[in-house]
Amino acid sequence: MCNIFRSWILCGLILFMLNCPAQAAKGSYTVADILRVGLQANGLLQAARSQVDIAEAGITSASAFPNPEVTFMAGPDRPRLPEIDTGPSSMQRQVTVSQPLENPWVRSARIGAAEAGVEASRASLEQVRADLAAQLRVHVYEFLLRRGLAEMESDIYDLMGEIQRRIKRSVELGEVARFELIRADTEVMTAASRKEAALLNIERARIALMQLTAGVLPAEFDVVASLSDPVELPSLEVLRAELPTENPEILRLEAEQDRARLRIDQERASVLPSINILYSNYQDKQFTSNTAGLNVRIPLFYRRRGEIDAAVFDAARLRETLDYRRYEIVRLLESAWQAMEIARRRVEMFEGGIVKEAEAALHVAEAAFRLGERGFIEVLDTQRVLRNARSELLQAQFELQSAAAEIDRLRAHYPQE
Repeated sequence: MCNIFRSWILCGLILFMLNCPAQAAKGSYTVADILRVGLQANGLLQAARSQVDIAEAGITSASAFPNPEVTFMAGPDRPRLPEIDTGPSSMQRQVTVSQPLENPWVRSARIGAAEAGVEASRASLEQVRADLAAQLRVHVYEFLLRRGLAEMESDIYDLMGEIQRRIKRSVELGEVARFELIRADTEVMTAASRKEAALLNIERARIALMQLTAGVLPAEFDVVASLSDPVELPSLEVLRAELPTENPEILRLEAEQDRARLRIDQERASVLPSINILYSNYQDKQFTSNTAGLNVRIPLFYRRRGEIDAAVFDAARLRETLDYRRYEIVRLLESAWQAMEIARRRVEMFEGGIVKEAEAALHVAEAAFRLGERGFIEVLDTQRVLRNARSELLQAQFELQSAAAEIDRLRAHYPQE
């Protein structure tokens, strides 16, 4: 019995140890996790999906055949002459059925235009996805930027607090003037203000992420990532080559251009005569009559010149827009690539020596201050140099990630939902 009890205790301890990491990781998300959550929950993306469903329903409408029309008429005969000449009065009934024969060229162009509309809606959906994924990624790294700045300001606040305590003891011992303590108090209050502002900026970045994910993220979520995450992209030549087939806006404009071209074909085919098949059944007291015929509408006076010209001009507008956007998107890619390379060089420059030298200078100034060889001003100056260097490094890392997010947006590269 004792062995069984010990076994149960051992199993409980094992389960507790296994669950502890899961509880610790609760509310922690990677960048890819946040992107997937946002792509699933954002309302604008759901609306874009509905547009695709609407466009697909348009194919069903375009593929439908025209319905027949049935006309029924009935009424009594009233003789105008004596009944001996006309016979007794009677009831007459007439049923007429009209079935339009659809022009096959008009039908084919209409269905093709509806299918092109579906492709345009799908490309618009991809564009919304790519834009949202890029916004989420930028806001995630902005959150990390704000967190890094808050950590830096917290370190500065701690350093200023320690220096303030040292100066206060020196003032109490009469080693330095009270003016130094006033200056230290001012620097501590300034550091506290900057720290508080940095913490508030973290919450602002957190709220922005919660807004983009429609509140799915918990209130106290954490991001398991770093501003120094590696950025791996194909070469610029490869990106240029794949951009025309990957960019959602180019794909959407190409689909809209196809739809405009098919609309021209549809309007031109509408000029051809339209035909209705007619069948009529007539009955009265003496006769039954069955007749059939054709109803032809001949475009003699108006040949849809206005509709055709409007379709031609719309196709020209889309063609010019597509050519310009192709050129502009390639330039946007090159600009984002150059921004990424500039940010990468800045990161390498600050990580390679500037930050390390500023940290070493601060350590030397702190040691000299503790030994009484340097004053508070020297420590304050070296601390400000280090603060500026660390801020520039964090900003350069953020700009590197933002430029990479812009490149991924242009080529619609994001985690699948």
